Amino acid sequence: MSSRPSEEITNLEPSSPEATQKYIQESMSRIREFSKELQTFPEADMSGRKFGDEGIKILSSSLGYNKSLEYADFSANNITAVGSSEMRKYLRANSHLKTLNMSGNPIGDDGAGDFAGILETNGTLEKLQLNSCNISDEGAKLLANALKSNQTLVVLELNNNTIDYPGFAAIAEALIVNKTIRGVHLNGNYGGALGALALAKGLEQNKILREIHLHGNGMGNEGIRTLMEGLASSKAKLSSLDIGNNSIGPKGVYYVAEYMKKSKSIQWLNLYMNDIGDEGAEKIAEALKRNKTISTIDIGGNNITAAGATHIANALKDNSTITSLEMSYNPIGGDGAKILADTLKHNGNVQTLRLGWCQIGVKGAAAFAECLQYNSTMSTLDLRANGLGDEGAAILARSLKVVNETLTSLDLGFNEIRDNGAFALAQALKNNVDAAVTTLNLMNNFFTKYGKVALTEAKEHVCEVQDGKEINIFF
Repeated sequence: MSSRPSEEITNLEPSSPEATQKYIQESMSRIREFSKELQTFPEADMSGRKFGDEGIKILSSSLGYNKSLEYADFSANNITAVGSSEMRKYLRANSHLKTLNMSGNPIGDDGAGDFAGILETNGTLEKLQLNSCNISDEGAKLLANALKSNQTLVVLELNNNTIDYPGFAAIAEALIVNKTIRGVHLNGNYGGALGALALAKGLEQNKILREIHLHGNGMGNEGIRTLMEGLASSKAKLSSLDIGNNSIGPKGVYYVAEYMKKSKSIQWLNLYMNDIGDEGAEKIAEALKRNKTISTIDIGGNNITAAGATHIANALKDNSTITSLEMSYNPIGGDGAKILADTLKHNGNVQTLRLGWCQIGVKGAAAFAECLQYNSTMSTLDLRANGLGDEGAAILARSLKVVNETLTSLDLGFNEIRDNGAFALAQALKNNVDAAVTTLNLMNNFFTKYGKVALTEAKEHVCEVQDGKEINIFF
């Protein structure tokens, strides 16, 4: 049994000056009643309820008495350090809670200190989420110090705070000592090159970390160099690495590629929104020819053109491990799309391919229409915002008339498709009710009610002929 409090008990902080004291008292009375019930719930989602410090003070006592609660979400509740101090009183000795989400509450460094205190004494908490909590270096230091003695926490999330080099250094030092942490999330902070260097030193002596998320920390080429060298020296079997949006260019991605070649554990790699270009794409492609563990890679938003797409396509010929490839926001054009499509006709094991905002046009649509007639692995194809128009939609519709047993999701949103394109897609669905497609995203196109009616009728036809088969069409 889980619970999410009703709207009636959530407005503890009146939204208008006209709110009366009686209303406030009634709200507090209702939350006290809920607090009694909370003592028995194994899960409680109380996110976004504006409890504030007064509300959390009442609820905290229930957390202390609850003997079954394993998951609690108090995110976005206007809780400050005053409220976290109350939570500390009751959670230090809680013997059941495993996941606690406090994200989106302005608890600051004092609040981080409260949760550090909880970590020092609590013996069950495995996941702590403190994203967007106004935590700076001082708060990070307090949490890091607690990690040195804590023996239960597996995942720590500190995304979107204001943690700089000193905080990164403290966390890195804790990673040398801690024996349980598997995942560290530091996206959207201010680590920079020095933060990367500090983490590298900590990682060199860490044997247990499995995930590290460092998206948007401005590490640059030099920071990535030191980080990759640290990971290469580490005995930890890292499976997930997020270094997106870190101002990585061709020089920096060289070190990423070298790490990829040596790693025997990395499965998920995010390089989204850097600037590796075609030169960097070539380095990544060479690494993919040797790496046999990466199944998901994101190189979207990296200024890769058709030349870079050619390198990636060549790598896919020799790689059967990659199942998900994200290349959106790269200007590969119709030529790049054709190279990828031609390769994927009979090569690789890609199941999810995302090429949104890649300027592939009608030429690219035609290439993938042909590819789908031969490909036997792709289940999700994202071609959003590529200027396909009615012509591109009609070309893809013709390919949908051919039985493809694997493609289940096709995304053609933001493609300036009008009613004629909708008619073509609707007719294709009617003509091939055996098609595997179950999700067709056509949002943000230019359909009138006629195009929408045609698609709806096609959906209903498939449902009727195929004994209730559902096709989700979004427009």
